[in-house]
Amino acid sequence: MTLTRFAGKTIVITGAGTGMGRAAAIRLSKEGAQCVLVGRRQAPLEEVAAEIVAEGGKALAIACDIGNAAAVEAMVRLAKSANGRIDGLFANAGVLGAFKPLAETETADFEELVSTNLLGTFLSIKHSLPHLEGGAVVINASWTVNSVMPGAGAYAATKGALIAMMHTLAMEQGARNVRVNSISPGIILTPMADEVLDPAFSAKLAAHTPLGRNGTPVDIAGTVAWLLSDDAQFITGQDILIDGGFTLGGPRL
Repeated sequence: MTLTRFAGKTIVITGAGTGMGRAAAIRLSKEGAQCVLVGRRQAPLEEVAAEIVAEGGKALAIACDIGNAAAVEAMVRLAKSANGRIDGLFANAGVLGAFKPLAETETADFEELVSTNLLGTFLSIKHSLPHLEGGAVVINASWTVNSVMPGAGAYAATKGALIAMMHTLAMEQGARNVRVNSISPGIILTPMADEVLDPAFSAKLAAHTPLGRNGTPVDIAGTVAWLLSDDAQFITGQDILIDGGFTLGGPRL
């Protein structure tokens, strides 16, 4: 059975050029969504848009630095004018930053992470909210918030802040029937993860996962689609852990 949960709806996806954002955009388009693909680089966005259009879907690619308030405001205006509405936002864009102990983390390291992961997500949500009455927001957080990966302390700090933001937004926006949730992906094999996971370490992580493998972006896309859809219309303020059981019993590294 073909799902059409998003027929006639417009969903904005940040960080849509690769990884989880790309997989979510393709999944949402297959369910009828008009996807607005947002990222820093136009070329990868155009590739995803072309893939969606080739399958009969609709997509608009917009290059945007989500850490820039004026750029985000312009992006949302363009998304709204192109499709007449915005029904959902997958605030997915983020950077991993340099892996290093917190004692060795520099101010510049934190500033890079805060600019994209925290400020960029906030701006994406802030400028989308006026158009989202009856819609939904999904924020991409991380399993590292409630577990520990040594070297990812600064990254985890920004992701923990996102979950705190999600809880507050869910309370504040509930009266408008806007649902706000987050996902916390586990070890997901994305281009960003490939930068820090060599094959041996990746295999070690997979071996400690009850399902016997690391995740892929496709493993995330279904949960994102569900949370953005009316199938989750009574779910708000929740963080969904998607890790194949990796963190059961505590982190295992």
